[in-house]
Amino acid sequence: MKTALYTTLALATVTLVIGGCSNLERSRDIGNPQVQGKTLAMQVCSNCHSMDGNSVNPNFPKLAGQQPDYLVAQLKYFRGHNRADPEGSEYMWGIARKLTDEQISGLAAYFSEQKDAPNVAGDPALVATGKAIYENGIPKEQVAACAGCHGQAGKGSGTFPRLAGQHKDYMIKQLYVLSQTNQRPAGAMMTSLVHGLTPHDMVAVTTYLQGVVLQ
Repeated sequence: MKTALYTTLALATVTLVIGGCSNLERSRDIGNPQVQGKTLAMQVCSNCHSMDGNSVNPNFPKLAGQQPDYLVAQLKYFRGHNRADPEGSEYMWGIARKLTDEQISGLAAYFSEQKDAPNVAGDPALVATGKAIYENGIPKEQVAACAGCHGQAGKGSGTFPRLAGQHKDYMIKQLYVLSQTNQRPAGAMMTSLVHGLTPHDMVAVTTYLQGVVLQ
């Protein structure tokens, strides 16, 4: 009788442990520090950014292949309410407010390791204009070359984000935020650089970047 009882209790314990691990691996509980960043990426963030970080909706940035240091920094800005661009704060303040540093690192690692899918190529004339602006800037307007910080191919480095393959609509929206508001304090250095861009310049450079494919 005792042997049978011990066996039953042992099986029940194993079932609970396995069930608990399984639940954590599928959990959408942002407030639970035991849920890993990778799990949150797949169970929560995928709703807007897709499972592999290649968001379909151009209102939501592609995260696949993004610089991990940049992702960590942005998630911490959202968590601390230090990034207040309207759509970013609307969607991200609530999601990020309970994230631990470990979860943020896990999220950044997961998305940075995903393969970026090619985006839509734009009009060749716009692409050519945008490429010239990206690589050389517009000296007469005191617009520096974007490549100086974001890399010749737009891959980014450290806290300078990858722009290659990003959605044009999202990038244009962020250029306006950076040039006209203080809603992204960490991007303050961009304000004067972007200020010299006309709306046509913004469309051109983002059209070019959207179509860049990194090997």
